Amino acid sequence: MRFKSLFPLLTWLKNYQTANLKADGIAGVTVAILLIPQGMAYAMLAGMPPIYGLYAGLVPLFVYALFASSYHLAIGPVAIISLLIFSGVSQIEPTGTPAYIVIVLSVSFLVGVFQMLLSFLKMGFLVNFLSRPVIVGFTSAAAIIIAINQLKYILGISIPRFDYTYEILLYAFQNMGQSKMISIVISLGTLSFLYFLHRINNKIPAALLSIFVGVCCCKIFNLEQYGIKIVGEIPQGLPTFQLPVINLELIETLIPLVFSITIIGIVQSLSIAKLIESKQETYTVKPNQELFALGISKMVGSFFHALPSFGSFGRSIVNYESGALTPMSSIVTSITIALSLLLLTPLFYYIPLAVLAGIILFAIRNLFAFKEAMYLWGAQKSDFLMMLATFMVTITVGIEQGILTGVVLSILTVLYRSSNPHIAILGNIPNTQVYRNVNRFDSLEVSPEILIIRFDDQLYFANASFFKDFVVDLINKRKNETKLFILDASSIHRIDSTGLQVLKEVDTLLYKQHIKFYLSGVIGPVRDRLYKFGVMQETGQKDYFLSIHDAVQHFKQSQENNKAVWDRSAVQTNVAENGK
Repeated sequence: MRFKSLFPLLTWLKNYQTANLKADGIAGVTVAILLIPQGMAYAMLAGMPPIYGLYAGLVPLFVYALFASSYHLAIGPVAIISLLIFSGVSQIEPTGTPAYIVIVLSVSFLVGVFQMLLSFLKMGFLVNFLSRPVIVGFTSAAAIIIAINQLKYILGISIPRFDYTYEILLYAFQNMGQSKMISIVISLGTLSFLYFLHRINNKIPAALLSIFVGVCCCKIFNLEQYGIKIVGEIPQGLPTFQLPVINLELIETLIPLVFSITIIGIVQSLSIAKLIESKQETYTVKPNQELFALGISKMVGSFFHALPSFGSFGRSIVNYESGALTPMSSIVTSITIALSLLLLTPLFYYIPLAVLAGIILFAIRNLFAFKEAMYLWGAQKSDFLMMLATFMVTITVGIEQGILTGVVLSILTVLYRSSNPHIAILGNIPNTQVYRNVNRFDSLEVSPEILIIRFDDQLYFANASFFKDFVVDLINKRKNETKLFILDASSIHRIDSTGLQVLKEVDTLLYKQHIKFYLSGVIGPVRDRLYKFGVMQETGQKDYFLSIHDAVQHFKQSQENNKAVWDRSAVQTNVAENGK
């Protein structure tokens, strides 16, 4: 069973039919048509020769298809990851040099190892620490950085390597007089051409057509003589096998970059896979299996000169809408790329770099999430500020620092909100057994002798003191009126040793003030812990009730010297039943 879950293809391949191959074939070729120009463009964005973008669409796609739980996720080079690679590796070696290329391939291998490790440890949940506002802030800043990094191709000028984005922008502005108008026309013309075709029909292979037009114009008008830079010689044939260079010193240097690429790539890939999963009912995406598939595809791909490959939103949607039924479409895409490397590379020689810059600009048009930023401003100011902080750090200091800022802010936000949970004071809706928040409902019945609160979070070390202080302050404000304190624990889904200790302390404090302490609605797992650690026995098992109404009725009957009714199922635990 474990072997079968590790190889999902054993499930879909056994029922594979000829009709499926036709659908997957059409989708796979369509995705390849998109991947060829985008792959070359994103390789340039990563500071690599364009051919490495095609290599990234070869072996990784084939390997991914063997292990993927998603049938539609189309992996390959993506803009943000290419930018991360450029940002990190260019600090170590000059772009395009043999040493630079070796380090990039090492990064691909290490990211694959890291992802597989996360998969084996079932730690896919770690990506949840990158909240949506952080992603919005990072991707919006990345869109601007990507656009600025294309200025040398758009303007047709040489721009030295700088550490900060603003330095590139400043240099470009100061040397605007050296720019070539024909290069600007080609870039903006490509952008307009792509936009026009996309508006007509988004299924048209606009990027491939723009490259075809660019190649024709370059050959007919001999654009090289006007200073237009072209792709140039591209090695023909399939990539050779080569082990990545890995040593301890290099690993230590690359750890921040590998971490950044892994987290961003996983978030992007799983988000896309889950989005498409929601549109169909034929399969379920398994996050840890996806981590394994993405990891092993990068590890094996690095042996064949491939850039790190992650899920592409645009290509994945095209794969889905083109009718792909299984991961076989990714295998078809891989085969199509292989044929292109064998037969079409001479045609790639004349592609103007300004055309690839235009393709990149068009591809990132939706990364700058202005509308979502405005939504966050109106819906949750704290989320907006988190987004803004990530955006500002990313665009002013650096990509990796921006990601780290986002992760830290996300964790701090979780801790802050959890350490200051919502607590509601409850009252009875007249003539019912229902109790609700006194601040949200009018005309509730509130007895001066009975204080009822609902704690809406787990009770653990981060908020235990907050809970205790809240109870003490509330009791003190009521000036000895309270005779019964009821804790509605129905929303407490977990409790740790600190929470258990605080419950005992609250019970002792209330006892000293002659106030009874009842708990209602305690869920099973929490009851088990209360019993196992002796808290239930210390506080009194008969002070536990299934509902607030039962607790109130029991108290009133006790006050009236009537025989109080108590339901023993309120303290039912698996621990007690098992004799542990």
